[in-house]
Amino acid sequence: MRWSAGWYGGTGHDRLPAGGRAVPGLDGAWAVGWPGARVRAVGQGPVALAVIGECGADKDQLERALPVARAKEWRALTRWPGSYLTIARSGEVLAVIGDLAGQHPVYWRTDGAGTWWSTSAAALAALDGAPPDPTALAAHLALAQPDVLGQWSLFRSVSRVPTGHLLLITPEGACAVRYEPAEYELVDLRDAAPTVRAALTEAVGTRCDGRPVSADLAGLDSTALACLAAQRGPVTAVTFADARLRDDDLAYAVRTAAAVPGLAHRTVPGSPDTVYYAGLEDLSALPVTDVPNAYVVTAAIKRTVLDTVAARQPAGVHLTGAAGDAVLSAPSAYLADLLRERQHRRAWQHAQAHARLRHTSALALLRRARPAARTGLAGAWRQTAAELRRPSRPWVPQAERPVAWTPLLATADWMSPDVRDRLASALDVAAELTDGPARLAAWADRQDLARVGSDTTGWRDIAFAGRGIEVAAPFLDNEVIRACLAVPADQRGAPGRYKPLLGEAFAQAGVLPPFVLSRVTKGGFNALAYAGLREHASVLRDLLGPSSRLAAAGLVTETPVTSMLQRAALGQPTAQGALHLAVAAEVWLRQLETAPAWWEVNSHVATA
Repeated sequence: MRWSAGWYGGTGHDRLPAGGRAVPGLDGAWAVGWPGARVRAVGQGPVALAVIGECGADKDQLERALPVARAKEWRALTRWPGSYLTIARSGEVLAVIGDLAGQHPVYWRTDGAGTWWSTSAAALAALDGAPPDPTALAAHLALAQPDVLGQWSLFRSVSRVPTGHLLLITPEGACAVRYEPAEYELVDLRDAAPTVRAALTEAVGTRCDGRPVSADLAGLDSTALACLAAQRGPVTAVTFADARLRDDDLAYAVRTAAAVPGLAHRTVPGSPDTVYYAGLEDLSALPVTDVPNAYVVTAAIKRTVLDTVAARQPAGVHLTGAAGDAVLSAPSAYLADLLRERQHRRAWQHAQAHARLRHTSALALLRRARPAARTGLAGAWRQTAAELRRPSRPWVPQAERPVAWTPLLATADWMSPDVRDRLASALDVAAELTDGPARLAAWADRQDLARVGSDTTGWRDIAFAGRGIEVAAPFLDNEVIRACLAVPADQRGAPGRYKPLLGEAFAQAGVLPPFVLSRVTKGGFNALAYAGLREHASVLRDLLGPSSRLAAAGLVTETPVTSMLQRAALGQPTAQGALHLAVAAEVWLRQLETAPAWWEVNSHVATA
């Protein structure tokens, strides 16, 4: 696992990151596992600037940014393409700035002598063996929105920098400071399209730096990335094709590869083992991740795809369309915003169109959206807290529940009353502190991105640990996010045209074939999820049974989980997302018990 860390304070710290290398020119900062080319720094006198990760700025650009760092214009240091951590020092002020999607999260903990910061919460917890925090883990399982509890990390004694904030450390202490607006000034889709095209083109171009390039070639998002990369050189394009999927991804991929020069297409056939939950009987084969990671559940599928890539071009960069859905479209929950803003005519028109797609009624959709339209983020959390204090609900599909700012997932109903009550109290406190956006769509978009970003980091760990492949997700770059989310959700998610923002951005660009941009279908992995639930039911029962770490903490109880696994085994509708979350969290807790040492003794201090 790659991570970074730093110390701000006196000279007496007695630890160093195990295997860490000092960041040149920036005292008290280390990078672990990152190749030297991905750790760069410049400095002049009391001002220093470092970037760690895939950053598109060259040395001259970094040096020209030193006056920006001196002036403490922190947001301006986050506008280069790529995905990276920024560390900026101006005199006695140190700013540690992660990305907007949480691929480079920032945590900290302070004691009397100074402050440790890191991109790994687990590493900071390991300084004194701080355990996972059951309430924070309950929020992770029940709400799945990383920012709900603000600065709570999944470990006691470790603080987290929320999305859109940076860590500011001065001689007076450390705190999280917002650098990104909670909500963007809105830009019409047509006006935003050129900016989106430029940002995405630059994001892909940054990764095409002479390394072998591969890409998924499946849905519209990954196809766009593959075609952009092919303009810069040869691309190995791979499509996972399993007969159980019954989608048209492969047909579109074959047609695209035939039309776009530079795409060398490879089909990756499925097998009985390429299903969800395969391989979880041996957790030692999975790399340790810093937080529960969704990709441990689908690791068998990902590895099969990466095996094909590695056989063709080891040590390359692999482009994935992860987060394309989050930035290019929008859930129909934006109807609540239209109702709140009294755009009733537009809400009715959109509800009618969405209803036709979902084979339901427009009135039903608006009834689901109305409660969320009548409250803000803080009020919604107080309502959720009240719901948690009531008895658990019988399960119904999430899509049949009212729209909510922070939906309460089925996982919440599997927890003990004591855990539910503690989570409710934490939500009441969070409601008093929130500085969230006014629009539900703006909040939901950011939370989706933070979740996808964190999961993509885990996927990157899986790919790099097993095959030396760098996974890159250009849709998660800061400038791509800013360009896309400035477009109103009711334009990005408007029914009648699939992902209209991408279509508008590339309609006349000659990058994607017209038949790709006019595509209205999307593949899905439901069949492999249900196959995995059936074929690995016994492994899941063991993981989530009486000996599970989640059960010991009251985070799952036996009866509802057993009932849900039985439903899955019979092929009945199941809370797949909730099971997915619970399994990933259980795997993570077990892996923490065997994680390698994060720190080594600072011999300089030890011998002093």
